[in-house]
Amino acid sequence: MHRKLLRPDDSPERKLEKLSQIVTALMKRVEAASADTAYNYFHTAAALEAKVRARTHDLEQAMDQLNQSRSRLDRARHEAESARADLADALEAVREGFALFGHDNRLIMSNSRFARLFPDIRQRVTPGLLLDDYFNMVSQSSALLPSEGKSRGEWLSERRARHLELQVGFILELTGDRWIQVSERPTSNGGTAILQTEVTVTVRRERLERDKLLDAQSQLVRATLDHLDQGVATFDANRLLLAWNIRLLDLLPLPAEIMQVGADFHQLVEVLRKHGVFQRVEKIDRIMQWVNNQESQRPLRDELLTRGGHHLTLAMRAMPNGGFVVSFSDVTGERRAQTALAKTNETLEARVRRRTLEMESARDEALRANQAKSRFLAAASHDLLQPLNAAKLFMASVQPDALPAREAMLMQRIESAFSSVEAILHALLDISRLDGATNVQPSRIDLGALFASIAADYRETAACKGISLHFVPTRAIVLSDPGYLQRVIQNLVVNAITYTARGKVLFGARHLPGGQMRIEVWDTGPGIPLSEREAIFEEFHRLDTGMAQAAGMGLGLSIVKRAAILLDHQLSLDSWEGRGTVFRLTLDRAQPPRTGKHEHAPAEPAAQPFSDMIVLVVENEPAVLDAMVLLLDQWGISPLPATDFDVAVSLIEEIGETPDAIIADYQLDHGKTGIETIAKLRARYGDIRALLVTANRSNEVADLAQTQDIFLLRKPVQPAAVREWLSHVRPLRTRSEI
Repeated sequence: MHRKLLRPDDSPERKLEKLSQIVTALMKRVEAASADTAYNYFHTAAALEAKVRARTHDLEQAMDQLNQSRSRLDRARHEAESARADLADALEAVREGFALFGHDNRLIMSNSRFARLFPDIRQRVTPGLLLDDYFNMVSQSSALLPSEGKSRGEWLSERRARHLELQVGFILELTGDRWIQVSERPTSNGGTAILQTEVTVTVRRERLERDKLLDAQSQLVRATLDHLDQGVATFDANRLLLAWNIRLLDLLPLPAEIMQVGADFHQLVEVLRKHGVFQRVEKIDRIMQWVNNQESQRPLRDELLTRGGHHLTLAMRAMPNGGFVVSFSDVTGERRAQTALAKTNETLEARVRRRTLEMESARDEALRANQAKSRFLAAASHDLLQPLNAAKLFMASVQPDALPAREAMLMQRIESAFSSVEAILHALLDISRLDGATNVQPSRIDLGALFASIAADYRETAACKGISLHFVPTRAIVLSDPGYLQRVIQNLVVNAITYTARGKVLFGARHLPGGQMRIEVWDTGPGIPLSEREAIFEEFHRLDTGMAQAAGMGLGLSIVKRAAILLDHQLSLDSWEGRGTVFRLTLDRAQPPRTGKHEHAPAEPAAQPFSDMIVLVVENEPAVLDAMVLLLDQWGISPLPATDFDVAVSLIEEIGETPDAIIADYQLDHGKTGIETIAKLRARYGDIRALLVTANRSNEVADLAQTQDIFLLRKPVQPAAVREWLSHVRPLRTRSEI
């Protein structure tokens, strides 16, 4: 392997040493050689010496160049160190603390004044320190005095957030009543330069100056300002600064040097404009315009958005002495919360709209199903009951006496079976109507007349079982749906008769406080066990009492419960086993009828309260008209029967007297209505009290009658209700005047 004697990386000195050793070795070999080869060796040595001399010359030139390069490098290093020393000296000469962080957020250099007021972390502020680690060290420093009510963690989060802003400037309070102003700016290469200026003397001096100028009340105001969460400043009539709080410098990066008593408002605004604190410059223009014309303007309120993304509310109000007060509030959190809430509301509104559409679709589907059910019930009421009615007519045509005893007994059982089927169908149709009902038509109901009618219908049925049926007479008028209420009381009475083997059934009504009535149905039956008091209201549920198992199908109480819920009447019961049961239904009493201008208590004797009264009756059905005329005549009233408006006018003109009251049916011939007829009669003869009788249960008719001061009764009309209404109508004349 060929091995080079001279290596390129050898130093020049080492190469000269190797060449000297080679020459010495060659000379020794020449001297030791024989005389024959001495000349050749000498010649070779001379040649090598010439080469060595040439190489040595080259090495000497290279050494000269290397020495020159080293000299220049040393000068450059010396100059760099001198420049760095000069920069360090210059930074040390700066009164403020300065630190420079590179684009990788690591500390490049700082002067001795940087972090000087943080003695517990100063030794750790060395090159290579991460900026975020420096923030964390400051937040944990014992020298830091966070704002009242703010934790060190909150201060650290706020400091990190401020670092993201384009321009940072704020006042920091330290322990020992020391203060520094921190300014932070980005460098062109993506780094960060931080400048710390101790403003303790300035703050103390300004505080001292303010304390000298302020009296005890002013000091109280100052203390109040320092505890406000808003940044506040006051200016005098010359637009010169009088007072401010530290919070103002937190919100607006105004240099502490210019925030002195007597600072000009325009100068402060110009600083804000120069540094581009606010995104919209026209906001500052509006502020200046208000200040220049504040005497003729109302208080100014506005919201400003800083370049750092903070939302500040501005309020400016003039003072009586010509000065003004400026306050800033940080509402960034509220605006962010409002944005989040708006997004949440949008989501909720979308869900509500979706659910509303689903509910509307379900409602429409239910309405269609209910309409279909109503159509079916209308058809079933006729198609199912009509054959049963025909069968009963056929059986009625059979003479029981003409049949043998066995066939007569079978015929009786068939009649009983048909009656049971008819009762079941009626009950099922009642349940279906209650399930599909969406509203009721409440009206005034005479309980006394209703009780008498029910007692008359079922007294014979009770007598056949050997029990007595009685009711307590009453004059109470209640407010309910006549059809549903009658069905409820009937079912309760029938249920009591069915389950009572001996004794009696009694029903009546009690007055309750608060304008209510309670209908009660008592029996002396076997009673209802506590475990059965919920189940009895279920369909086809009957008590196992050992009696009357064939009577009824267990639907009566189910209809009662459904109707009570629909009517919004409270249903309850009490029962004592072996002694009997009472069912209670609570509902509202009806208010006295409206009588308007003619409302007067009757002064006539009770035997003949209507002896001097003339009542016009307008009814197109002859049978109903004759019945009403007969009823009024029995009460001592002089009735005027008429079928329409023209006949009524002719009767009134014939007798030459205006009637005291009008009773009119709603539906008259030729599309005319009782409301129209009453209105025309009033227009011709004056304000006459009027009663409208109708089978129409719509709210539209009731509302129209109420607006025209017409009292309304729904068919079937109870005579007691008509009599009660007439008792509030005062006759316009006496018999002697006619």
